[in-house]
Amino acid sequence: MNEVLKRFEQLGIIPVVKIDDAKDAAPLAKALCEGGLPVAEVTFRTAAAEEAIRNMVEACPDMFVGAGTVLTTEQVDRAIAAGCKFIVSPGLNPKIVKYCTEKGIPITPGTSSPTDIEQAIELGLEAVKFFPAEASGGLAKIKAMAAPYVNMRFMPTGGINEKNLTSYLDFPKILACGGSWMVSDALINAGKFDEIKKLTREAVNTMLGFELKHVGINATSEEEADGVATSFEKLFGFAKNVGSSSVFAGSAIEVMKTPYLGAHGHIAIQTNYIERAIFHMELQGFEFDMDTAKYKDGKMVAVYLKGELGGFAVHLLQKK
Repeated sequence: MNEVLKRFEQLGIIPVVKIDDAKDAAPLAKALCEGGLPVAEVTFRTAAAEEAIRNMVEACPDMFVGAGTVLTTEQVDRAIAAGCKFIVSPGLNPKIVKYCTEKGIPITPGTSSPTDIEQAIELGLEAVKFFPAEASGGLAKIKAMAAPYVNMRFMPTGGINEKNLTSYLDFPKILACGGSWMVSDALINAGKFDEIKKLTREAVNTMLGFELKHVGINATSEEEADGVATSFEKLFGFAKNVGSSSVFAGSAIEVMKTPYLGAHGHIAIQTNYIERAIFHMELQGFEFDMDTAKYKDGKMVAVYLKGELGGFAVHLLQKK
């Protein structure tokens, strides 16, 4: 998988933006970055698109800015000149795909049928846009089409929102979802960039789905661990379950038989997508101790953050 597709997968959500006035591009870029999504697909639906891309790149040099609704080779050239890092088109035009390949710019063309996908394979593509997603049959159609094309990945766009986002992302053949619910034309034109930042952060949190799984308490011995768990059982009816290294009281309290990470213990937070969560948390400056990572069937299922919060180590768990 090329680096652009890897970045799509890490980000999970690709905001699709239509900018009518290029002056809005820089504050929009900052709102998206501060909201946790340093990425934008700027559509060539307006005359301001090229300048908007340039303004975004200048305002936020590390932002992953691409051009969407690209229909001509001339638009490809303008997008590249403005500093875009990827191209997205609503349909699959072999001429445009070949031109982008010759220019060395990654392209994700739109598809909605097996014929489109076979054309994409013939053109050497690893991933395609699925557009318009909901109107073309949604997740059910993607799953049906993905079955015979085992190596193809999809980026659905069109009708994706906070309510159906994770149902799409749960399907492993989907790299990311394009969406505009956090960057509507109305919000951009009204200059409501604080609202866009808020909605962007909510979108990321919805995607990652963080929830408290359990709190771990460090005990000094097996006897102490059993006693603490027994107390929780008597107090609250949390059934005790003795394991090899700890004793659980219900599912929310784990008492370690010997001290582990954290001065007081640890806090386990579960997430929908652990590797995507790591990427987004690292964007905020947090670090992970990858030596603590645990895997099952080749996939990461747990990992600890470096350091402590309030005397507790914190680790992520992949939801089942």
